[in-house]
Amino acid sequence: MSGIKQLAGQTIWYGFSNVMARLLNFLLTPILTYLMVDSKGVKEYGDFSLLYAWIGVANIVYTYGLETGYFRFSNHADIGQKKLFNTTFGSHIVSTFILSAVLIFYSEPISKFLEIGKFPEIITITALIIAFDTLATIPFAKLRQENRPRRYAFIKVFGIVVNILLVLLFVYFIPKYYKDTDNFLISWVLHQNRVTLLVIANMMQAFFVFLFLLPEWKRFRFEWDWDLWKQIIRYSTPMIIIGLAGMVNEVMDRQLLKSFLPYSPDENMRIVGIYSANYKISIFITMFIQAFRMAGEPFFFRQKKAENAKYTYAKVMKWFVITLCIAYLFTGLYLHIWQYMIGKEYRQGLYIVPILLMANVFLGIYYNLSAWYKLTDMMYWGIIITVIGAVITFVGNYLFIPKYEMYAGATVTMICYGAMVVMAFLTGQKYYPIPYAWKKLVAYLVITVLLFLINKTVVSFISNFWLKTCSATLFMFVFLFLVGRIEKNELKNLPVIGKLLG
Repeated sequence: MSGIKQLAGQTIWYGFSNVMARLLNFLLTPILTYLMVDSKGVKEYGDFSLLYAWIGVANIVYTYGLETGYFRFSNHADIGQKKLFNTTFGSHIVSTFILSAVLIFYSEPISKFLEIGKFPEIITITALIIAFDTLATIPFAKLRQENRPRRYAFIKVFGIVVNILLVLLFVYFIPKYYKDTDNFLISWVLHQNRVTLLVIANMMQAFFVFLFLLPEWKRFRFEWDWDLWKQIIRYSTPMIIIGLAGMVNEVMDRQLLKSFLPYSPDENMRIVGIYSANYKISIFITMFIQAFRMAGEPFFFRQKKAENAKYTYAKVMKWFVITLCIAYLFTGLYLHIWQYMIGKEYRQGLYIVPILLMANVFLGIYYNLSAWYKLTDMMYWGIIITVIGAVITFVGNYLFIPKYEMYAGATVTMICYGAMVVMAFLTGQKYYPIPYAWKKLVAYLVITVLLFLINKTVVSFISNFWLKTCSATLFMFVFLFLVGRIEKNELKNLPVIGKLLG
């Protein structure tokens, strides 16, 4: 149980950083959706969302799984940490320079492909964002491997604060208070497309984050160990395919909506903007998944040789699923409150939120299950599972988006992740069996969905805001009560919660 307590404690810190970072970052959603309410603004928000979907894809290529490779080899006693850092960080420096040069050289055709052809400079700025993010990957991995979540949390939150302040400056304060000025910089801002300003703010965030990681990389030297690099690349390369296929499942629904919706390009992009804004409401699930990934990946590799490792992994999965269920109910039951986090013009897409929430629950479970093929070096199973998921995404969206629009995008995403969970569980139990309490886990998921649906039925007859809130709180309490009764003994051993119960 000590391993789980250590993981829980670190997840709390990573969770704090991700809660703060994502909540601060999520402030951009109401800021932008309340400021960009005209049809042009909704379309620009769609452009912005689609651009960031492709940034996610580019990040996979830029990092090529080296972060996971770093964790995989950091526990080898015969490999020095300095040698490992210099080799991986040096590899990122060289590859980032080459890839960024290619992106900048082809910025004009890329901008035309993304239908932002009038603003090729956006691609150049985007290349810089990806470059700084990539160069921060191994230093952040070093912090995680060394169990320094507090410093990790501080830098992450700092970066988001910089981004938000610059967005407010560019999109709100300067246009509102400095319309008539001779100042060159302010005049330049006023004449820029809002998407350009948003990516500039993000670029400054990435730059400052990289600078704050100076203590982690300032002693870097180009002492490249080719033999070690080849070992890491052989292990990490499959992560490119896994990552790309996974990113198709995670963010390509925006691109597919834009491509397969049967309306004009501007109307399609407007719907993409609405879809993307509603996707952001699943923040309470995605921020915990991200926190768990930050703490979980190095934890799984450290626990690999422990005598009771598989028992520990099973316990981790149970508490992870319980937390995801709580996050689902916390968002879904109180959707009448969270709807105000996006502008009125975007709320017509609220009906997809519960579906996307469950999709993210499945995604979180898959991330946990996927540890088995990383621990056993059977990465090809990760490729098979994620590629099948990508095929489901493409085929499902192609067939159903023209008729069912956003509902199809959300539902196909949920089905894709659900299928990946089943495949990862079945293959994992064959090659690396872990004694998951799967009947209990399925029961928790079913109870969660039932409580949500019952509450939805009840509040459909209620118009009063406070009565809806009371109903939501009642059903949330029912779930927490059930968990408390069933898991009472183990709850006492968890950090923070155990002290409260003790």
